[in-house]
Amino acid sequence: MAKKKKKNKKITKGEILLYTVATFSFITMISLKIFCGASIGEMKMNIEEMKYKIDEQKKKNESLTMKVNELTSFENVKKVVEEMGLAYNNDNIIVVDK
Repeated sequence: MAKKKKKNKKITKGEILLYTVATFSFITMISLKIFCGASIGEMKMNIEEMKYKIDEQKKKNESLTMKVNELTSFENVKKVVEEMGLAYNNDNIIVVDK
């Protein structure tokens, strides 16, 4: 009978180094993906918050513009002028174009 040869399956130092680097790289990539995902989510939340604040400020600006237009309307100005005892003279009005 022939003797069977035993194969030694030793892991070399190069293979150990390769496996270690691959494992470290895998763990690093997963950590970076989680960290970057969290950062992107936080940025999106900040962007939405700023959009909301901008919309609220636009609404306030529109409201104030409407109030200014209401207070500077011809009828309101005429009323204030009459209350002050002044007379409305159409000949003295000068229109300045922009």
